[in-house]
Amino acid sequence: MAVTTFEALSRDDVTTTRTLLHESIPLTGTIVSGTYNDTNVKNYTHGQFQSLYDYPFLSSSANHIFDVTLGYDESSLLSGSTGALLENKKINMYNQFSQVLLGYTGSKNTVRKFELDLNLDEVNVMREAFIVPFSRLITKDEIKPGTFSITVGTGSHTYPFAFRKTLTDSDASATGGTTNTLGGDYGVLKDSDSVARGIVFYQAGVALLSTSSFDNVADFHVSPADGTMNIADMFVSASITASCDALRRRLYNVTFNNSTEINSTIYFCRVPANNYNHSSNPTYLSASKIRVKDVASDTPVSYITTIGLYASDNTLMAVAKLSEPLKKDPTNQLTLRVRLDY
Repeated sequence: MAVTTFEALSRDDVTTTRTLLHESIPLTGTIVSGTYNDTNVKNYTHGQFQSLYDYPFLSSSANHIFDVTLGYDESSLLSGSTGALLENKKINMYNQFSQVLLGYTGSKNTVRKFELDLNLDEVNVMREAFIVPFSRLITKDEIKPGTFSITVGTGSHTYPFAFRKTLTDSDASATGGTTNTLGGDYGVLKDSDSVARGIVFYQAGVALLSTSSFDNVADFHVSPADGTMNIADMFVSASITASCDALRRRLYNVTFNNSTEINSTIYFCRVPANNYNHSSNPTYLSASKIRVKDVASDTPVSYITTIGLYASDNTLMAVAKLSEPLKKDPTNQLTLRVRLDY
């Protein structure tokens, strides 16, 4: 027999919840700086950034991990240097990210500058930076505040590096230590001496590393074509691609927890005692007799296996299956909890 009655859901029968799932993401320097002899590094003819994959990028199983680029502000001491290579591209790259992540100042109507604090007062300005946008594949909805860590080599650029510096956002958390901007919340990356060396935008999944971590490195960039350069010379005289290679070969480890937000609507489906005691399954009856009854005088009994959620015009919108059949007869009533995730 087909069911022709429905149980209406009131406002008290419906509620919503939000759940955050976290996943630990470790990116070791061996993948970043040499495991695949740079076949997992994709460079482009425009030369404005490079992309890193977890396998050789021509492989069908390769996943995009992050990009690397750099830039500096027009107010930087590097701006206008004699013989500067690709200066306009480097300045435009800095401005592009600052415009998207920070927006414009209210008084001057100019693009905000990145800062190594949370004040947005253009005092502790980071005028030169490496920029690392992480793939949405690994950041999901956001990087969890307080979990980001990046370790870089600050001596010879031979892995695993005799001298390293670890930058973390340990001051940040879900309740403080961050500042909200146009591009979402960001936290400050500090070294073991609590000196600010960069920032990380959590929802955007972008980390910016100040060049100050490498101020004392004489041979930050070494290649047969360009010779030995410190960080300032490299920012001015080397191409963006070559500079990205230099940073990438100094990455020892990157770790963080990502966050996935799951929104749920929960329906409490109530089954009254006197309803749904007969099954709609055709096999429920045999010769007009209820199969599951041993004695004719016994009360009717059914087993609930499926719940259907219907629109107001009785259109079936969703179906939920129970893990096991639930016995239903006139002596009991049930409340079944159905959750829809999205």
